[in-house]
Amino acid sequence: MITSRERIRMALEHREPDRVPLDLGSTPVTGMHVSAVYRLRQALGLDAPGTPVKVIEPFQMLGEIKPDLIEALGVDAVPLTSPKTFFGFRNENWKPWTTFDGTPVLVPEGFNTDPEPNGDILLYPEGDKSAPPSGRMPRGGWYFDAIIRQPPIDESKLNVEDNLEEFGPISDEDLAYFAAEADRLYRETDKAIVANFGGTSFGDIALVPAPWLKNPRGIRDVEEWYISTVTRRDYVYRVFERQCEIALANLERLHQVVGDKVSVIFVTGTDFGAQHGPFISPQVYRELYAPFHRQVNDWVHRNTSWKTFIHSCGAVEPLIEDFIAVGFDILNPVQTSAAGMDPSLLKQRYGDRITFWGGGVDTQRTLPFGTPDEVREQVRERIRILGKGGGFVFNTVHNVQGNVPVENLLAMYEAVREYGVYA
Repeated sequence: MITSRERIRMALEHREPDRVPLDLGSTPVTGMHVSAVYRLRQALGLDAPGTPVKVIEPFQMLGEIKPDLIEALGVDAVPLTSPKTFFGFRNENWKPWTTFDGTPVLVPEGFNTDPEPNGDILLYPEGDKSAPPSGRMPRGGWYFDAIIRQPPIDESKLNVEDNLEEFGPISDEDLAYFAAEADRLYRETDKAIVANFGGTSFGDIALVPAPWLKNPRGIRDVEEWYISTVTRRDYVYRVFERQCEIALANLERLHQVVGDKVSVIFVTGTDFGAQHGPFISPQVYRELYAPFHRQVNDWVHRNTSWKTFIHSCGAVEPLIEDFIAVGFDILNPVQTSAAGMDPSLLKQRYGDRITFWGGGVDTQRTLPFGTPDEVREQVRERIRILGKGGGFVFNTVHNVQGNVPVENLLAMYEAVREYGVYA
């Protein structure tokens, strides 16, 4: 019988395994909001009513995908990621909390919040309330927004090192953690291991404000960063150069301890697309980002058996040829609702050269607002188009949000099971 690990490998080699592989939660962009996880577990009879679900990533309020849920759904991939959250505190010493929609959850000890007079909730880097808050959940909201803490910029004192504060040689402690966790996942499961080691995502705007740092320096404002890619291009390029040097050295040490137990490495989550088109030209991508993506991909392919994963939301079809040229094996989330991202077109033009990891159902309209029958039909059609000849791992377009009806979630996974079998 084919294993999940083999199933993913065959799909990545553009061969048809026994069925379309399924992912849920192997990366921070293929998961599910904790409220949706809670309702799904209840509907599947995995928990008694009121049993809380762990929030494993508070920035997006992602819920833990436990082994029993993985087995119930037939999920084929598992995450290998840092034990620290986006806000810098560790996932440990859990305590009860309740979301705005009333979902009972468990949060890490460092999840120390303060309510604002208007009902917003503030969160702190490393859980340290003596530092300025770095995250805000609006009253009634579903997840946290990063708080911009941009110090005044003095052009004469702008230092590349300030934007490299979060990058550096990987610690022996983290190496030991990744080694032990990779070994555990490889021995205890038959799943494909998807590693997110960090440090290789150049210019990811979600990371620029650095919510895990108490007092970030350099260019940390979202708008200022985007402007700087034009007005301070040399500065940004030098940040990327040094970041790439550090990343390649870290990858070498990581490979020494995890070896080829890892199937896929999450390289970058930098978004290059908006709803109606890319927000940078192919030329800018080639000049500013491609040199570093190529270096990372070349190192990985030269030294490991890992496949490389790029996440970029939006209408990125004009950039896919460049993504392939710099060596990416996998494209996510495959935002089929964006301009030019028709799944038939994508499969026809690129399907034999890059694996589509996502795109299985639209999360802007169909999954949250459609009927169960509409969800089933879209899943059936996406599998028919994207699954042909392999090169497809089923996942939604980005994370499942907290307001999705559980009936639609059940319809989606039932359809994957029914229509995902190869003849």
